[in-house]
Amino acid sequence: MFQKILIANRGEVAVRIIRACQEMGIPTVAVYSDADADALHTMLADESVRIGPPPPGQSYLCGDCILEAAQRLGCDAVHPGYGFLSENADFAEAVQQAGLTWIGPDPAAMRAMGSKTSARAAMQAAGVPIVPGYQESQDDADLQAAAAQHIGFPLLVKATAGGGGKGMRIVEDPAELPAALQSARREAQNAFGDARIYLEKLIQSPRHIEFQVFGDHHGNAIHLFERECSIQRRHQKIVEETPSPLLDADLRRRMGDAAVAAVRAVGYVNAGTLEFLVDPADRSFYFLEMNTRLQVEHPITEQVTGVDLVKLQLQVAAGQPIPFTQEQVGQRRHAIECRIYAEDPANGFLPSVGKVLRAVEPVGPGVRVDAGVTTGDEVTVHYDPMIAKLIVLGEDRADAVRKMDWALSHYVLLGLVTNIPFLRAVINHEVFRRGEAATDFVDRYFAAWQPPAGDPPDLVLAAAALSELLAGAAVGATPVAVGGAKQGDPYSPWQHLGGYRVGQD
Repeated sequence: MFQKILIANRGEVAVRIIRACQEMGIPTVAVYSDADADALHTMLADESVRIGPPPPGQSYLCGDCILEAAQRLGCDAVHPGYGFLSENADFAEAVQQAGLTWIGPDPAAMRAMGSKTSARAAMQAAGVPIVPGYQESQDDADLQAAAAQHIGFPLLVKATAGGGGKGMRIVEDPAELPAALQSARREAQNAFGDARIYLEKLIQSPRHIEFQVFGDHHGNAIHLFERECSIQRRHQKIVEETPSPLLDADLRRRMGDAAVAAVRAVGYVNAGTLEFLVDPADRSFYFLEMNTRLQVEHPITEQVTGVDLVKLQLQVAAGQPIPFTQEQVGQRRHAIECRIYAEDPANGFLPSVGKVLRAVEPVGPGVRVDAGVTTGDEVTVHYDPMIAKLIVLGEDRADAVRKMDWALSHYVLLGLVTNIPFLRAVINHEVFRRGEAATDFVDRYFAAWQPPAGDPPDLVLAAAALSELLAGAAVGATPVAVGGAKQGDPYSPWQHLGGYRVGQD
């Protein structure tokens, strides 16, 4: 096993990896920018090292800075987490060439699956169903001809690189296609430095279902079942659950087999995720893309399978085989995850920045919080505004939904606007409760969402009363002069003249 691991990330994923390493007795090194000098992950790691100023390009995306720190501090492995450099094959290759272990897939597999067009080609060759589309040419005339003759409308224009909805356009009318091609190219170039695009049939109101997969250096490949990720806004997942309320045993088996076939087709090693779209009309499924890293939503898989995915990542990266077979892993109970963001859903989901004045996490059986910030920490404009992931495990889906609603109602985060009220509205919506929400759920039912009006919570009233009391005490206080200077805390009772005196009647 490894002697020391550098974690090339920040926030809740860095905290998650640190805790797994601590359980395994492996020392860790955290990296931080100037904006994160006092962040939680730097406090928990055995060592921490500054890598640059706040902009990600000068810190968390500076591969040379991170690699230099890993070598200088005697690390023998690098865990990239997710986001930042986690799917950068060039960085992974540099880590390996420096004699360190990359805790993730081989760079060749990352390149094969990192490009959506090459991944589609590889999956098609492996017999995995793909969404009908066109990727053979970048010429506008060829793209327009393919759209008219083979794909039809509506369709999607999609960037070859990246994700998160960048470089993606929905086109419903042929006349809109030329402008959509140019717009998608510009956005893709700005976001990923790669202007290439391709076309894909638009499946109306699909379900987004992904399968967690693992491969090792001994030729073993397995899946750890599915996660439903259909609750999204702007193509970003906000609520995930497992098992999926859509899948039956037969569809689960067929999709799992396809996911494992994909792993074997590219010789994939370590953790990965195969993402699929499922057409609820006929229950056909199509490969969407592969994420060559750990996923944000991995905890719900851990909850229902009992497998610690981060520990398994470390074991596989160290050359150990996956310690169980496909037949030995199963799903038990039901898990849901909500992503807690510092943002204002009632105001276009604008990020909310500032200090977390008070953070009180819900505690109870089957409740887990993976957080990257705590009381006193700053949420800044420089990074993703996700504060934490709230995970619950219930006896069944209905129990998990009730438990999530309770946990959200008992999560206290003061000082910032968060999406907690919005998440409660989502999971209490009748369509979600029935297990029928598709990827257009948020756009369809929450486009004009506003928080319900009502009386201020007791905690807010108590805070207002305390503020008023302290303000009155400060006005009435008379600081004691010592040596001609006013001294002491104006709120201290010892600074008040008059009132009770010892020995007086």
